[in-house]
Amino acid sequence: MTDSKNKPAPRPTIKAVRGTRDLLPDQTPLWNRVEATARAVFSRYGFGEIRTPVFEATELFARGVGEETDIVSKEMFTWEDRARAASEKAQNLTLRPESTAGVVRAYIEHKLGETGQLQKLYYIGPQFRRERPQRGRYRQFWQIGAEVIGPQTSGAESPLRDAEVLEMLASLLDELGIRDWKLELNSVGNAEDRARFNVALREALAPVKDRMCPDNQRRAETNPLRVLDSKEEADQEIINALPKIADYLGDESREHFEQVKAALDACGVPYHVNPRLVRGLDYYTRTTFEFTVTTGLGTQNALLGGGRYDGLSEMLGGPKAPGIGFAIGEDRLILTLQAQAEADAAASGIAPTEPKLDVYIAPLGIAQNPAALKLARELRREGLSVEVGDGSFKIGKSFGFADKLARHIILLGEDEVVTNVLTVKTFSTGEQVKVNRDVLADTLRG
Repeated sequence: MTDSKNKPAPRPTIKAVRGTRDLLPDQTPLWNRVEATARAVFSRYGFGEIRTPVFEATELFARGVGEETDIVSKEMFTWEDRARAASEKAQNLTLRPESTAGVVRAYIEHKLGETGQLQKLYYIGPQFRRERPQRGRYRQFWQIGAEVIGPQTSGAESPLRDAEVLEMLASLLDELGIRDWKLELNSVGNAEDRARFNVALREALAPVKDRMCPDNQRRAETNPLRVLDSKEEADQEIINALPKIADYLGDESREHFEQVKAALDACGVPYHVNPRLVRGLDYYTRTTFEFTVTTGLGTQNALLGGGRYDGLSEMLGGPKAPGIGFAIGEDRLILTLQAQAEADAAASGIAPTEPKLDVYIAPLGIAQNPAALKLARELRREGLSVEVGDGSFKIGKSFGFADKLARHIILLGEDEVVTNVLTVKTFSTGEQVKVNRDVLADTLRG
């Protein structure tokens, strides 16, 4: 007799790490649709896919993204990769918090610029930041992004490239069915423009910085441009009164921005110039942008963003290679689509239905299991989605499973196997018919 007092305590269950989540089979179809649409749109614009490692040398992000950014100073998952041999050195590695720096690193490492061609590259994959988890923000999150980069002779520096990327994004959001998007647009100028603006910001911040949050006090000294990107509610009145970068742009930067806007006007892509928009990464130059939405994301309503980074390649030790890129927060995009679908269902009074398989095959007895699997194989090869039951199930159980999973049920008994005449029931109509095997696939598609 077992002594219950001596039973070992049950082991605690293990759950997903805070800030991460599982995407279950009822969720992934929408993700797959979004990604398939993005791939199709990018292909029409001449983009090819690039896949970079999920971890890189920490120095890549320190140099590329900027040591004073929140991403590098607070949010990266970094560790020391210990040397495995006396001849090796320990190396600091980081799970990628964004992908632009890695794509540019690959551009340099593989000498893509030596082709002389404009490189149009897109990626889809997970990123990692040690943020405070909240709705639409996770520590492992997914991005869909793209970069246009190349030597100056390829036209990579042209304002036309900026406008083309923005027009492509507008087309993608429209094709996905995202409604009420808004394009926020600005120019942060070139290095000389930013230097002049930083001087003006420091002077304006000096008498008021002590009234700001600790992070903004630090930024006011180390990188005042980052203050403009702050979301600290208590500091917004001070931030709104700071100088505007538009007043410090040189003639070249002004002309570049005017050409971007002119091309967008020609394409009919609406935009709003937001002089506060600087984005959160140090590598941005000239054009910066965000697409925001009014549905599903609350006050943190940015769906995607990006900008031009004409000096990033040189910052990483590469050749001069102007570029522009963006990243879409796929988690946030999915939330927006789900919120729109819920709003549409509420307005119509019709609840959304989950997609079903084409058919459920119910073998009538264990002896029919092999024939059921054979039939399923044949129907799947004809492009149909099929679930196979088990001959040990009672007929009521098979119908219960089938009604939840599929549009039709096929009853497969000994007679059906011998005659190749199948009994098919359609759940939406309740109709049950006999169907010859040679027209079965067409019947199920109808």
